[in-house]
Amino acid sequence: MPRVCEFFGILVAMYHNDHNPPHFHAEYAEHEASFSIDTLEVLEGQLPRRARALVVEWASLHRAELLANWELARRQLPLRPIEPLE
Repeated sequence: MPRVCEFFGILVAMYHNDHNPPHFHAEYAEHEASFSIDTLEVLEGQLPRRARALVVEWASLHRAELLANWELARRQLPLRPIEPLE
């Protein structure tokens, strides 16, 4: 799973040629969740409350970059790194 960002122990990645709707995956410790890029809602899985809030904050700042990476992933192209939350 290609990594696009890592911050505060949270790994954000996307699968190549993944299913719709456009989404990304976030892992924190033993927890994992997928998030809709459009709504930032959790589609599957769960993260601790603080980690989930950090992911949503980060994704809201980088939604356009996430969508661009989604399109790259769908075409089996290399993904671009996205700046971490500081």
